[in-house]
Amino acid sequence: MSHVLVLRAADFAASRHREQRRKDARGSPYINHPLRVAHLLAQVGGVADAQVLAAALLHDTVEDTATSLDEIAQCFGARVRDLVAEVSDDRGLNAAQRKQAQIAHAPALSADAVLIKLGDKISNIRDIIDSPPQGWSLVRRRAYLDWAEAVIDACPRSSPELEALFRVTLREARDALREDAT
Repeated sequence: MSHVLVLRAADFAASRHREQRRKDARGSPYINHPLRVAHLLAQVGGVADAQVLAAALLHDTVEDTATSLDEIAQCFGARVRDLVAEVSDDRGLNAAQRKQAQIAHAPALSADAVLIKLGDKISNIRDIIDSPPQGWSLVRRRAYLDWAEAVIDACPRSSPELEALFRVTLREARDALREDAT
């Protein structure tokens, strides 16, 4: 029945993010991002744990929708809630403080939360390469890459495969931004 948990999480995330769009020029449906994160964990990281995949699908619901951690626990259990909590930013902080907090908290992340963090950053960097957020300057895109690298560098090691993909994707993004600058 583990596949049922993953499908329920996908349905829940799709419902909660249904009105949201990514910041790219096309305004892609937001749900594409958590789906990509879960897919990266399963395909590249070899993650088969339904609770980790469910948390990957739900990783932005508390941060970006009206969903509470209590609601995640009621619907998906304490472990999924705890993983979502580990990777969710404190919305009471401003953007700069949230970014700093991600770096500061990264060393204490569980191995499963690191998997989600890796998938999230790979997906976001891929978007910077393929379809950058509208209005993001070259400087801002470079700053995001530097910050994402600092977050991942501060995380405990968890998946050689996902870490390698993160490094390759980061290098591709930096190369693409160098080309954009010329």
